[in-house]
Amino acid sequence: MSRTFYIETFGCQMNAHDSEKVVGTLLQEGYTQVIDEADASLILYNTCSIRDKAEQKVFHRLDVYKRLQGEGKRFAVIGCVAQQEGTKIFDRAPHVTLVAGSSSYRNLPQMLDRLEAGEKRITGLDDRDTDETFDTEFTARNNPHRGYITIIEGCDKFCAYCVVPYTRGKERSRTSASVLAEAQRIAQMGYTEIQLLGQNVNSYVDPSGKRNFADLLSAVGEVPGIQRVRFTTSHPRQFTKDIVDAIAERPVLCDHIHLPVQSGSSNVLKAMQREYTREWYLERIAWIQAAKRDISITTDIIVGFPGETDKDFEDTITLLDAAKYDSVFGFKYSPRPNTPAIHMHDAIPEEVKVERLAILNARQREIQREHYARHMDELVEVMVESNTLNPRGQFTGRSSQNKTVNFTMEPGIEPPPMGSYLDVRIDKIFPSSLAGFAASRPKAASPALLAQQALNARFTSAAG
Repeated sequence: MSRTFYIETFGCQMNAHDSEKVVGTLLQEGYTQVIDEADASLILYNTCSIRDKAEQKVFHRLDVYKRLQGEGKRFAVIGCVAQQEGTKIFDRAPHVTLVAGSSSYRNLPQMLDRLEAGEKRITGLDDRDTDETFDTEFTARNNPHRGYITIIEGCDKFCAYCVVPYTRGKERSRTSASVLAEAQRIAQMGYTEIQLLGQNVNSYVDPSGKRNFADLLSAVGEVPGIQRVRFTTSHPRQFTKDIVDAIAERPVLCDHIHLPVQSGSSNVLKAMQREYTREWYLERIAWIQAAKRDISITTDIIVGFPGETDKDFEDTITLLDAAKYDSVFGFKYSPRPNTPAIHMHDAIPEEVKVERLAILNARQREIQREHYARHMDELVEVMVESNTLNPRGQFTGRSSQNKTVNFTMEPGIEPPPMGSYLDVRIDKIFPSSLAGFAASRPKAASPALLAQQALNARFTSAAG
């Protein structure tokens, strides 16, 4: 069989970065990446099972493309759905040859050898007790301006609604030395922004005992050439004040914290098994709001969890007013396999979930419109993420606070390189973005990053 592959990624940023590592491993094994399923001998779907919609997309893709099996193509389902469904995927989609959870990616070269030897059903389904992490120097960096580093894999929280502990395994951290070595490699490639990743990134425990999470943040920010350090996603139970202090003291650490609350009701939080209260969470919000820097706060919220009363939902709405989030990712509760919540009584009717989500989003839009106004006439440093004009004749970048900033430039100036930085004077406020005009010429992206972008441009990533 030819050694070409196509990969499609569904779900979160962790999955997207997992795909970068899978791509790098395949390239190292002598495979060639293609941008069309029709040109691939191996088609991989990196899957997400956080919500049913993403999961069903995967099976829809498998059904649509099973006709390609007659052309000798092989199919692989990897990631969370693979770990969750296991060998049942072979029954549902008999044309699939390889099923592998994320904890088994380190064994991918051996699985590829078995695939080429003609095996028809190959599995890599590790249990949650593994201590191994998927560290590889062969990561393919597909993002044109930001380098990702996974510092911790898995989850030990077992929230009642969440499937991640069952699909990603237990929490296991990399040594700080390995993280810093990867940060240095990324900087040498020309990247100036790094984002640290983990299901619960601030649960990080250095196996070597040298650094806690706040120390690691600061150390990554000290790598020569790095101008911005981000991290996601934090859990309130491990969110400590030294994280806020580190951000306040070091401008290289981005002034943005994503701190999922899920509900503003202590009763619902208890039912969710989040193991903190509304008051505990708001204490951490108070730390952030009292910091010397203006730190942007974003969150995740689930509405319609089993047993959520009108009063519980009202507690969530009042939490929005207290926290003054810059963005909220709101979701309707949906039952997931193997989770305790699937057996809970007092299910909320779908129409009530829809109504509550609409109320949540409407109130948050009002808050954002008011809260974003603080940026009017502010000079904001922006990293350029798109140097192609949008329909309004603007370029697009992102602030340190992770806000989208659309901006214009003086006529006759060359489009700013992606990954370059410039100052933008904000003159328009929108509920989910800022707009303004470039108040400085772009500080050029490094030649190494421009070369990397040219290499990345050979491929496109399909996202589900």
